Amino acid sequence: MDNYSFLVESALLGVGLAMDAFCVSVANSLANPNMKFSRMNLIAGAFAVFQFIMPFAGWFLVTTLLGVFNVLSSYIPWVTLSVLWFLGVKMIIDGSVKKKTEEEVASEVILSFGMLIIQAVATSIDALSAGLTFTSFSVQQVLISCTVIAVITYAICMTGLKIGKLAGAKLSKFAAAVGGCILIFIGAWTFLG
Repeated sequence: MDNYSFLVESALLGVGLAMDAFCVSVANSLANPNMKFSRMNLIAGAFAVFQFIMPFAGWFLVTTLLGVFNVLSSYIPWVTLSVLWFLGVKMIIDGSVKKKTEEEVASEVILSFGMLIIQAVATSIDALSAGLTFTSFSVQQVLISCTVIAVITYAICMTGLKIGKLAGAKLSKFAAAVGGCILIFIGAWTFLG
């Protein structure tokens, strides 16, 4: 495979793997239309970092610990479903069930660092599986591919955050519920897909 084809395939893989993170980014910024750029950068960066780590970990597992990974792989859809549903229900409860004043609705909803890491892990689990396809790659190729995936993920997540921020400003009273429903849908889609 020539270098150009390798980079194009890595970029296309990056786009495919970033779709869950894109949707979660939209959901996060829907719940927080007042999000600052530094916060957006942190969220997109967290998703990008895990989209880099997970394919590398998948490659490492398949080249060194294949038997262990095969045992655990059947649990991946259940873990993803559980985490995203938990986050989605929490977002719906926090945004819809609790009575809020206009000031609370307009104020910034802070996504905790711990919750951000959980989201980043949950949306990058499929990247772990993608790393299993890297068996014929050298370490350098794996690192290049993971870097391309991370850069694509960052750009796509920043786009999702901007889209959600624009929509969230118009839908501020319902944004958290919509964002929570998106997370629940992504969990179900990942589980059934």
